[in-house]
Amino acid sequence: MQERHPTWFTKLPEARAILESPLPRSYLNFAGTWLLNFMDTLRGLMAFGLITLGVAVTKAGVARRVVRPLIRAQVYRAGVRLLPMITFLGVALGLIIIGQTVALLTQVGAHSLIGTVMVTVLVREIGPLLTALLVLARIGTATVVELGTARALGEVEALEALAIDPVRYLVVPRMIGLAASVFALTVYLILISLVSGYLFAFIQDVPLRPGEYFNQLAAALRWEDFVLLALKTIGFGLMLAVVTCFQGLARALRIEEVPHATTRAVVHAVVACVLLDALFIVVYLLI
Repeated sequence: MQERHPTWFTKLPEARAILESPLPRSYLNFAGTWLLNFMDTLRGLMAFGLITLGVAVTKAGVARRVVRPLIRAQVYRAGVRLLPMITFLGVALGLIIIGQTVALLTQVGAHSLIGTVMVTVLVREIGPLLTALLVLARIGTATVVELGTARALGEVEALEALAIDPVRYLVVPRMIGLAASVFALTVYLILISLVSGYLFAFIQDVPLRPGEYFNQLAAALRWEDFVLLALKTIGFGLMLAVVTCFQGLARALRIEEVPHATTRAVVHAVVACVLLDALFIVVYLLI
């Protein structure tokens, strides 16, 4: 042991020198490249979103007979067709999470916190975010593939040659359809989860009456929860539509580049949804 102490002490200055030395140029180049790419992507998404919003507002009355069926088709595709999957997730979420939470709170005698926990966990956080990720997995990826393929095959240029605005025809219906679908699916998921969670707690012989359970939920809900839930889900839908349409349309693509664009869209959409969710968490803390 005595022979090791001098060696250990002699290495301390070297270790301190290594810690105080500047980062290698490769790490700095990587960080700088990543930051520049992030800022460029953020700038492109914001510009594309503003263009889409401007087209949706200024050309709201243009070609309604053409756009309305497209919006209904997107609502059916992103909303109605996902109802079986949302039902399964709602039942699973209720059985696995909500039922267990109710049973645990009952065991420790915290009956009065059931409504608060359900509203905080399910209504404010898990429900909207899980629904947005499901819509991204089922509809967002398909949107990038469709639009990217259309861009690679020159179909977008053909629409422009026919004096048809591609944003009005391809992006605006998806934006409205995804926003409405995410909102409706989130409400449906929350209702299914709350009911299935209580059924699971009832099977476990939890001494909690249905009236008491729903009264606690009603007492925990505030009018701000309904407003922020609507804003969050609509924001998720708009974010998914902008990101996926941007990756499919905003850049010139070749057929072999479509899978890479789909991967980028998924990553950017997940990051955007998490950041938006963090923003709403701050809003919940401030109100």
